[in-house]
Amino acid sequence: MSSQHFLIRRANVLGENVVDLRVEGATITETGTDLPERDAEVIEAEGLIALPGLVDVHTHLREPGREDAETVETGTRAAAAGGYTAVCAMANSQPVADTAGLVEQVWELGRAAGWADVHPIGAVTVGLQGERLAEIGAMADSRAQVRMFSDDGKCVHNALLMRRALEYVKTFDGVVAQHAQEPALTEDAQMNEGSVSADLGLAGWPAVAEEAIIARDVLLAQHVGSRVHICHVSTKGSVEIIRWAKERGIDVTAEVTPHHLVLTDELVRTYDPVYKVNPPLRTREDVEALRAAVGDGTIDVIGTDHAPHPLEAKECEWSTAAMGMTGLETALSIIQMTLVETGTIGWSDVARIMSTVPARIARIDDQGRPLAQGEPANIVLVDPEARRTVDPQTHASKGRNSPYKAMDVPGQVRATFLKGHPTVLNGCLATPRNAGAEN
Repeated sequence: MSSQHFLIRRANVLGENVVDLRVEGATITETGTDLPERDAEVIEAEGLIALPGLVDVHTHLREPGREDAETVETGTRAAAAGGYTAVCAMANSQPVADTAGLVEQVWELGRAAGWADVHPIGAVTVGLQGERLAEIGAMADSRAQVRMFSDDGKCVHNALLMRRALEYVKTFDGVVAQHAQEPALTEDAQMNEGSVSADLGLAGWPAVAEEAIIARDVLLAQHVGSRVHICHVSTKGSVEIIRWAKERGIDVTAEVTPHHLVLTDELVRTYDPVYKVNPPLRTREDVEALRAAVGDGTIDVIGTDHAPHPLEAKECEWSTAAMGMTGLETALSIIQMTLVETGTIGWSDVARIMSTVPARIARIDDQGRPLAQGEPANIVLVDPEARRTVDPQTHASKGRNSPYKAMDVPGQVRATFLKGHPTVLNGCLATPRNAGAEN
């Protein structure tokens, strides 16, 4: 791939400073005001917010095995469109990514696609069955250098296995990302347990099923002296437990999805399966607690839990529909709408929760870096004044199961740079980073 030279003119970095950014090759080589063009391709960025490329710690790319729902190619195209330059791919593919060979396959598919860096998440247990540990050490030593492990979609509910996993990852500074769901309390559950589930006669999914696992696992992490990450926190009680753990110095981090910051279980009254998700949509009280927890730092990052499904898995009866929503192409807009425009956080905080800290949790050294001289040119330019109506039919993802269909949302990604290469320009997908290169 030939070296490229761009001058991003008058970008508002983190919403704080208007500067020019010179990008040569894969690096930001100069910052300042009124920089000379020097044969660069000029990108006028006045009025645009510049953030470090977004990093998602929770993406389902489905490949291998479920290419009818998504592929690494289509999923990372969606990521680029949403401003992401790196995604962490969950292990619940078919076959499960529970060996060094499987995680290397996903890693290579990401390299070949070239739309965003792909960092596989390895399974904690073989086949996500919760019976014996997977090849954690081999996956960590593979070319993919896996540092996050999760049985997401299922909970590591066996306390001894969870303890052993925490002990194992501690040896190489890894982290276990727990899907907090006590299975005995959620058997046949269809939605959040509460007044709406009672009205509809649907089996309820109690908040305590999430909270009990989080309480256990933060104590296990404290006992072992290891890192634990809590996936898709969804309840007020979970926030309180995580806050308690952090106050005591326990090494716990947590994520919340965009949809749990805006949607509630009242939407289930429509019986539209697009709103069926794991963990389920909760109450307005939970939504407000989650927003406040992002604002005060109790919740560390936004994880999209991008979960595409083929049409037949969602356009069916509620009881048989698959759980999950797409999110990569709408996450930044939802965060602007729910957190920035409400005054809960600023754009520098958006960089922190959607780029810097996610990269730190996943131990991705070349992502989430400051937009400064000598740093990797992973950049997203966002137009905060733009408005758009969400149309899943236009999304780069194969999944059409967006809960925001027809919603008017703020913000539009105008450009995404992956290591200095524009994957999005003028709001449209451009070319992958490997375009024209030998693979």
